[in-house]
Amino acid sequence: MSDQQPLHYVGLDIGTSKVRCIVGTVDENSPEPYINIVGHGSANNSGMRKGLVTHLDEVANAVEQAIVEAERMSGIRITHATVNVNGSHVSSLNSKGVVAISSNDREISISDKLRAEEAATIVQIPQNREILQVFPKNYRVDGQDSIKDPVGMKGIRLEVDAHIVTAATPNIKSLEALFERVNIRPAHYTVSGLAAAEAVLNRNQREAGALVVDMGAGTINLAVIEDGEVQDIAVIPMGGNNITNDLAIGLKTDLEIAELVKIDYARLGDKVKAGDVAVDHDGKTHVFDAEEVSMIVEARIEEIFEFIEKELKRIEKSKKLPGGVVLVGGSANIPGIEAFAKQYLGLSCKIGKLNDSRGITEGIETLDYVTSIGLMNLDMLFGSQSSSSYGPSKSFMPIDLFDYITNVFKKIKK
Repeated sequence: MSDQQPLHYVGLDIGTSKVRCIVGTVDENSPEPYINIVGHGSANNSGMRKGLVTHLDEVANAVEQAIVEAERMSGIRITHATVNVNGSHVSSLNSKGVVAISSNDREISISDKLRAEEAATIVQIPQNREILQVFPKNYRVDGQDSIKDPVGMKGIRLEVDAHIVTAATPNIKSLEALFERVNIRPAHYTVSGLAAAEAVLNRNQREAGALVVDMGAGTINLAVIEDGEVQDIAVIPMGGNNITNDLAIGLKTDLEIAELVKIDYARLGDKVKAGDVAVDHDGKTHVFDAEEVSMIVEARIEEIFEFIEKELKRIEKSKKLPGGVVLVGGSANIPGIEAFAKQYLGLSCKIGKLNDSRGITEGIETLDYVTSIGLMNLDMLFGSQSSSSYGPSKSFMPIDLFDYITNVFKKIKK
């Protein structure tokens, strides 16, 4: 490892079945700065269930393996990372903050804006939950609505509409204990759906309104982005493992064989061909009916999209997202799922494609790495909050909100 390390950013995706780590560096002298991927690593994870830590030692071992692999490839010592928080315990709510303008000339300053955002966090949540992220959606100055940045405007009253993501405190404590074991500092926590959105959505989709569906092994993460802002975050407690379990039960076979059937022969709609399918395991060939396999897979996929449609109806966005649906994650590889989602949700749908990625990308072009690459991008965006070269993403608010506000107030006092 080099003693003097280049400026680097790390995304650590702790998934139910896999841990993935991505390392990128930035050439600050480039006229158009971008992250250059210099290393990546992955490891099987058997210590989690539906996004929650159940066996700390097993998760710690998987994290260490993924990080060591990424370190070897990049030549960079990894000491921090932006990490995803997953599981059905993640929830979100809308809030509003209101403050009076403090200056004599009534000009809105950054401190006024931050006070309004801080006021939006004063909400009643159970004692076993904590605020993970806060996303300001729009501001109002003396009743004038739909203001993206009120700094410099004049008025008496400033309001902000915000979307707040909360998580269960015991699960955050489990992650903290995990990072103590592997000697890694979690620079920021965020949610998987947000990381995926950062990696695959373009500007038009963010402005018009789009839904990102991250189909993981244990959970389905949803993120609705509209007008360039986060409108909704949700987690559905089912995923690719449920499809495997259904196949094991329906086909009366072992889980390992069911997983092979899912990977090789899961199909939806017109992609299904009549006849038998066969997989080899432990020197034996196992034969199943292709239509039966498809029927089992489709039943579970339909249930998943039923939950997605319920969430869209809850936030009044059903069939109202011009940017459509973008599918990522391992289960998004199932042939025919794109057409199935389009028909079921009544929206345009496509499989996610990574935004401009450079560097060592061989082996990480698959949908499985979308979240970890998005986490790496967010590591730069969150970390560059005070940088003049790279402004923070207007779509996302740093999760360490209170530390950020405290630091700004310290600067103002000085």
